[in-house]
Amino acid sequence: MKTVWIVNQYSSTLDTGGGGRHFYLGRELAAQGYKVYIISSASHHLLLHKPKLEEPFKIETICDGFYFVWVKMPDYAQAHSKQRALNWFLFPWRIRKLAGVIPSKPDAILSSSPSLMAFLGAQRLARKFKARLLFEVRDIWPLTLIRIGGYSASHPFIRLMQWTEDKAYRESDAVVSNLKNAVEHMVTRGLAREKFTWVPNGFSLDETKQATPLNPLTAMQLPTNQFIVGYTGTLGVANALDVLIEAAEKLKDCPHIAFVLVGQGKEKTNLQSQVKEKHLDNVVFVDPIPKAEVHDILKRFDACYIGALNDDLYQFGIGANKIPDYLFSAKPIIHSYSGACDPIEEARAGITVPAEDSEKLSEAILKLYSMTPEQRASMGLNGRKVALEQYEYKKLAEKLAGVLFKP
Repeated sequence: MKTVWIVNQYSSTLDTGGGGRHFYLGRELAAQGYKVYIISSASHHLLLHKPKLEEPFKIETICDGFYFVWVKMPDYAQAHSKQRALNWFLFPWRIRKLAGVIPSKPDAILSSSPSLMAFLGAQRLARKFKARLLFEVRDIWPLTLIRIGGYSASHPFIRLMQWTEDKAYRESDAVVSNLKNAVEHMVTRGLAREKFTWVPNGFSLDETKQATPLNPLTAMQLPTNQFIVGYTGTLGVANALDVLIEAAEKLKDCPHIAFVLVGQGKEKTNLQSQVKEKHLDNVVFVDPIPKAEVHDILKRFDACYIGALNDDLYQFGIGANKIPDYLFSAKPIIHSYSGACDPIEEARAGITVPAEDSEKLSEAILKLYSMTPEQRASMGLNGRKVALEQYEYKKLAEKLAGVLFKP
């Protein structure tokens, strides 16, 4: 039985933080006969319920062949905490001891960014076990910190990150990313193009079959007898929801179109203030719902919205977690996006408009509203077909296994 260790400092289980990419890939790999250990910090800002550790490490059995290895780390609360940055260096140092903790030796080790420093610990373990080494990029660091965070490329910390990123591209046996066009950046930093494989974020088909009906309290908040443009997920700056609010203002005299934003985030208060100042009664904010209910609320939307900033970073593609769920929902998608490798356009699953252009966005919403139900359904079914072909986690796990255990 082949064994993989997946090093992701910010991973979680369904109980501790909602799971995510590596939880689902790990579960599917185990179902396909591999042994999987996900190695994660027991204290990070993305955990909703932090596991309690008395010892330096704790191995939790998720199911047959699938295990979480929790690493005891100093706690912190906020993403911008100094302790978080310190933990980037402490984590690779601590995981070096896992050679004597995990009972199954790895045939392959995958180290996932943006925790770049973790690669150094993963590489050390791979050398010890003579295991195949993969580097995974989910956010391109330090480029993201320079472009969006405003850091100087000459900052000592950024230069250290850059050195680590370049080293990972050169010295890994293979590189994977959820960003389809990321290879164009990677080859400029020393990656051999043939080492790259695109493995997008996905959705769990089994989970959709076990979806929970939307809770009555949330259902009561949804507009009735209206064309609903809905959004689910984080209410943050990167999601360009202020553009959606501007579009809602332009369409405020269209009584049959309503906007529903489901979720939480740093921008929620600001967005609510904008709605209040503009006196918009066509926008509804709904508190976060359990993941199991997301598929049911998507069924109640007439169109799904996803937005991005007009930033050069998107020349490498987009890997938003909500895209596979939106596609599977079989609802037409309005994508405010100016980057490369547009998954909505490629799937013919909706309408794409330029990023941060509320005028074009409002026109697209009116266009969808004016279509026949059959025309909208056709777009939605295009999306579902692509979701099942390219984004289902069982298929993604098979694709990843081919890279992990390549002869």
